[in-house]
Amino acid sequence: MFPEVTLRHDPPRLAVVVAHPDDETFGCGSLLLAAAAAGWRSAVVCASRGEAGEADPGTDLSSCSLGDVREAELREAAGRLGVADVVLLGYADSGMEGAPPAGSVVGANDAELAESVRRAVTTVEPDVLVTLDGSDGHRDHLAVRDAAVQVARELAIPAFLQCLVRSLMDRWAEHMSEIEPALVYLRAAELGTPDDRITLTIDTADLYDARLRAMAAHASQTSPYAALPEDLRRAFLTREHLQRVG
Repeated sequence: MFPEVTLRHDPPRLAVVVAHPDDETFGCGSLLLAAAAAGWRSAVVCASRGEAGEADPGTDLSSCSLGDVREAELREAAGRLGVADVVLLGYADSGMEGAPPAGSVVGANDAELAESVRRAVTTVEPDVLVTLDGSDGHRDHLAVRDAAVQVARELAIPAFLQCLVRSLMDRWAEHMSEIEPALVYLRAAELGTPDDRITLTIDTADLYDARLRAMAAHASQTSPYAALPEDLRRAFLTREHLQRVG
């Protein structure tokens, strides 16, 4: 899977470090499926329980919190992705904007967040660490990305960013502006990671249906791919674009 990486374990180990439940599936689902198919042992390290997100209508919160629901969905999705271990760091979801809550991902100082990630990663002892590129701009994604990359560098673990590649984001922007003309400004935006920064591409077309089943486990969340035409959805979900960092 990672041809230029020297593996230290048998079976090899992958850690995916993310901010919220569903990031592992909407972001890295095909990669985790590919790892399981190749015999890797995978772990998901998740900073929060995603309680600041908006629940889809029909989500039953009568006897539990949204954080409870999203944690359960994370564990269910992880099982469908062949993930062996799920580690929750215990931070609160910071939300998209406004003053971050106490104990939240961006409410923590950088050193504290990095130390939490370091403890989890040290326990997992991965051969490769992957985190999201943060190009969607969510502040939790950016904070977790920076902490994960820092920890990988300090521990000498090969690290990759799972990327929203610019060529696909350009197609997404064109589609969104066609269905919602007020979003025409998206066509001029430079979204995603430039294609020339991608250092590894993994074809995961044979895992498409399994990826959809894993995404369905996150029933309280709207899939970012739900409203896309099938050809564009497949383009996002059948190739993993990774940038090696550090």
